[in-house]
Amino acid sequence: MNHSKNKIPLLIPVENQVRELDPKLLLACIAARRGFTSVIGSHREIDLRITSFPRSIYLSKSMTASNLRMFDIMRKTGHEIVTWDEEALVHLPPDTYYSRRLSPVALQYISHLFAWGEDNAELWRRYPALPQGVPIHVTGNPRSDMLRPELLPFYDRQAEKLRQTHGNFILVNTNFNHVNAFFPAQNLFQPVKNPGEKPQFGKAAVGMGRNYAEGLRDHKQAIFEAFQQMIPKLEKAFPSYSVVVRPHPTENQQVYRKIAVRCSRVHVTNEGNVVPWLLAAKALIHNGCTTGVEAYMMRVPAVSYRPQINEDYDLGFYRLPNLVSHQCFDFEQLRDILEKILNKQLRAADGDERNTLVDGYLTARDGPLACERIVSVLDKMATERMVRPAPPLKDRIAGRSLALGRRLVVNIRKYVSRKHAPPEFHHISIEEMKKRISYFQKILGDDTPITVTQIFKHVFRISAA
Repeated sequence: MNHSKNKIPLLIPVENQVRELDPKLLLACIAARRGFTSVIGSHREIDLRITSFPRSIYLSKSMTASNLRMFDIMRKTGHEIVTWDEEALVHLPPDTYYSRRLSPVALQYISHLFAWGEDNAELWRRYPALPQGVPIHVTGNPRSDMLRPELLPFYDRQAEKLRQTHGNFILVNTNFNHVNAFFPAQNLFQPVKNPGEKPQFGKAAVGMGRNYAEGLRDHKQAIFEAFQQMIPKLEKAFPSYSVVVRPHPTENQQVYRKIAVRCSRVHVTNEGNVVPWLLAAKALIHNGCTTGVEAYMMRVPAVSYRPQINEDYDLGFYRLPNLVSHQCFDFEQLRDILEKILNKQLRAADGDERNTLVDGYLTARDGPLACERIVSVLDKMATERMVRPAPPLKDRIAGRSLALGRRLVVNIRKYVSRKHAPPEFHHISIEEMKKRISYFQKILGDDTPITVTQIFKHVFRISAA
């Protein structure tokens, strides 16, 4: 029976479309089954049109100082805010994580927190400024649902296209955005104007101590240079395989493209979601990259290439992805391990110790999906929320005024700069949304009729028919 008319709607903003849309669409499908109407689409557009929606539950993915203005507007206009942290799976040491990812003021607006796993939940519990009484639900995350065996067929067709295009290939995932960002100001340190000057912090170092940031810069720079040497060697060592280099989305790809020009079977791209690339690849090479965890979950052979060692970072910040992968410390080791993988003598890294480690970081590896666990919390929350009074009229008026002011500022900035911010949400048709939902329904064995309506350019409403 559909009770969606009585339930408070869900607002599900999508910031990184490639990474977030599919798992959040899965969440919307499962929510529809439970009687929720969801509004899903461009994060920017949903935020700019926040006063167009009835009182809703807003699913955020962060709680930093940059969220404060929107959180204040949403609270004043009657929306409830729940959140997980997209960056809390592979995270910095606690003190640095707290200063970068948690705002004591932003947390005051949060009703419920959803943790990836027990490690994430414990990280939050130890935060000195965590408001008393904010429930932490250890549910897992929609992104990890997409890595479960029953959901992987969602990407089969995309993976097959990649195999047809690239043949047999080794995937190299890089994450050197701390030292090779597309915009230099996004690095750990900004470029110096004059020799001998002390470099200023870049965006990536916000919240870090200087010693930690300098050490991380030196470590990442050394590994970055080693990867540049490794890629052409890899092509030469495995003549029957292509090498696909997939840089971090905010990295400058130029250095890799220069390498590819000198090679015949090296390709550089970061198009699409990483999951079909992992399905299509024969092996993954990385260093401290979240993709290493994704590969482990999917049982794709992954190698952490560690030619430069600093355990403070390798087994601190990057502990999880490094420990769940085969580890190599020079190119000869890497070549030998890859030969065994490609000859099917070695599979994905496994063992009880690794399994126990991952269980501590990721809940919902089996049993109910993370999306189902999250929706169960939202279901209970929606029942309680319905009896709460609306905010006072003066707050609602203030919230609408703030929202209008914010929208005007955003539009003026676009006009003055004569250029738009980079598109975070590329066009997707309603037909494509329906196709993806239909495929989810088929995989889940769910025959709930679902209606999809396009309500703004990049925003859709999803509910049970």
